[in-house]
This record gives sequence, structure tokens and C-alpha cells, in this order.
Amino acid sequence: MVKIAVMGYGVVGSGVVEVLTNHTENISRRAKEQISIKYILDLRDFPGSPFESKFTKSFDTILNDPEVRIVVEVMGGLHPSFEYVKACLEAGKSVVTSNKELVAAKGAELLKIAQKNNLNFLFEASVGGGIPIIRPISQCLAANDVVGIAGILNGTTNFILTKMIREQMTFEDALALAQKLGYAERNPAADIEGADACRKICILASLAYGKHVYPEQVHTEGITKITLADVEYAAAWGGVVKLIGQVHALENGKLQIIVCPMFIPRESQLATVDDVFNGIMVRGDSTGDVVFYGKGAGKLPTASAVVADVIDCVKHFKARKYLFWEDGSKDYIEDYRLNTVCMFVRAKADDETLALKNINHIFGSITRLSRKKAESGEIAFVTDCMKEEEILSKLEELKSLGVRVENTIRIGDL
Repeated sequence: MVKIAVMGYGVVGSGVVEVLTNHTENISRRAKEQISIKYILDLRDFPGSPFESKFTKSFDTILNDPEVRIVVEVMGGLHPSFEYVKACLEAGKSVVTSNKELVAAKGAELLKIAQKNNLNFLFEASVGGGIPIIRPISQCLAANDVVGIAGILNGTTNFILTKMIREQMTFEDALALAQKLGYAERNPAADIEGADACRKICILASLAYGKHVYPEQVHTEGITKITLADVEYAAAWGGVVKLIGQVHALENGKLQIIVCPMFIPRESQLATVDDVFNGIMVRGDSTGDVVFYGKGAGKLPTASAVVADVIDCVKHFKARKYLFWEDGSKDYIEDYRLNTVCMFVRAKADDETLALKNINHIFGSITRLSRKKAESGEIAFVTDCMKEEEILSKLEELKSLGVRVENTIRIGDL
């Protein structure tokens, strides 16, 4: 019998306990060992719970119990999760986590400790919830050079954008609905400002290319500036707006990586990923595009992925799973302003005719877009592809000529 501890009894933690309890026989058969929960760490009391005897408020009880061989960390956040996970690994316990913030910030350090102690540090649930993605990249696609990864990595923002696209809801109304339905937190900043998607693309990039990418290295934009006008112009262009996390390798050894809203053509496999679903496209040099699709969050889908990692740990006590990347470096990520992109621009001007003349003069060639009920003086266009710093410079020149730039959105080559 393998004894484990679960740290955290929130949505995911209670789901992990539920899955392990309700599928005991199947899990034991697959792990070839019976798995028993010895402790559940939480500061709250749960009187009347069928697991009441397993609760503890002391991390040291778990850390100092030699019977506990695997610890499941589902508390979330960076502290004290990092300190607890590090201590468990140093004490000879394998760790499974769904904590994307922890893996994105401290993955290289924790993987190094796990390797040194011949233990496992597994985190399948940290990126796509119940969508298998870590294992496929590290194992199934191991024969490929990963050309790039792009994905819709946050269900909350995708739900909001879907409502804006399908039902012409404003951003504010769609966010309020997401909160009402439990898809968005009371403080939704991590979702709508792109931080959640940033952590996930950092994990995928670190895994695919072997060096840690830190969230602070990634230019990140959320969806708070997206309006119904932008949604309508995306449709006129021939696509939809999606929040995309994207990375690909350059010939100079650096990575281009970004999280931002993009216009995605209707023909893209990611264009039809709607509501709270996630879609992750991995482009391999041998396989071409492989897409992983499903609910990226939720109690039981995420718990399922966590329990699958627990089973993997049990099966690999004596033969550590190879999951590893090195520390990153300051110069590993290319400045996003050096990326070559086409850009959608929505602007306003008092003198529309003069503004268009200046836009054509400065940009040389543009594709103008139109929509019904456009406001007076509203101008929308897509630039030719060029380095982003060049586009930004041209936009500053336009501003000096009285053109008010209200929003810019990159065009996704997906």
C-alpha cells in the first residue's frame, strides 16, 4: 500500500480525494498498488466530513512521516507552496501538483531537486486541467523537434470572448456572466489580464525547448481592451478574436514568446474552440500540427489529471520519469518588438480623409476594414507584416498627426 498526503482541500483538492475514493479498484489495478490517503492538509475544519480523521493543520506532520511517499500539492499560489514542495522533495517524497504558478516560477529548481534525489515532480494538470499535454510533449512527440506551440490556454477569457462574438455582449457583461456561472473569480485579474495563460505557455515552452522560461520574460496582454467593435472587425477580416499564448524557436537559439489577443482566421483549428474549452496546437517537424482539445479547468477534469500523475509516481518509484529542463537566462527570449507581425489597428480622427491619406503614406500598403454602424471618424485597417517596433514607430508618427489609436491586435498565423 502506498500512502499519500493531499495539501489543500479546495475545488481541486476535494476532487482529488473524490476521484481516489470513488475509483479505488480501478486506480489500484492501474498502479499495481493500493493508494491510501493518510493526510489532508487544510487550515479549515470540516466537521462531519467522511474524511474528518485525515485532516491536519500541520505541514510538519506530513513532512516527518516516512510512510507518506507521495504528496499532492493543490493549494495554489507560490507561497507557502514552493517551500512545502521543496521540503517534501528534499525529504525523499515525490510530488504531484496542479499549481501552474509554482511550476512556471520554480519548475527548473524543483525538477533539479527531484532529479538529485531520484524522485518525481509531476504536473500534468498545471497547463490544460484534464487535457493531456505534458505527457504527450515529453513522450509521444519526443521524436520531433517542436517548431512551435500556440494555444487558447484560459477558459475564462475564451468564454468571455465567445459571448462577445456570438451574442454581442459587452466585455463587462460577459465577465459578469462568467463570474455568475463560476467561470471567473471575484478578482478575475489573473485570467483577463493574461497572467494565467502566460504561466501555462511558460511551462510548455520550458518543456518543449529544455530551458526555463520565466513569466516576467513574456510580453503579456489580456482582453480588457477588446470591444464589440474589434469583434466585428475580426469578422469582417475573416476570423475571430482569441487570447493566444504562442512560442516558437528561432535559428539563433532564442525563443519568440507572447501572450496576447489575436485575430485568428476562421480556417484555423483554434478558431472553433469556444466557451470554457481550451485548444493547444503543437507543431512538430515530423508530425505537423497536433491539436489537444478539452476543458482546461474544473474540479473533476483537473483532479483526474492529478490522480493520473499519482499513478505514474507509484509506477516509477524505482525508475524516475524523465521530465526536466535547465535554468533559463536573461537573453533567452527575443524582444517581442523584433517579431515580424501584421497588425490590426482601430483608430479615430476628426478629418477622416486626411487621416487615411497619412495612414497610406506612412504604412505604404494597408487593408481597410469596415463594419455596420461604425462611429464617425472611425478607421480600421490591417498593416502589412513588418517588425513590431517598426509598426509601433509608424503609429507614433500617426498620433503626432492627430490620429487617435484606440486599439491594436496582432494577426495570428495559425
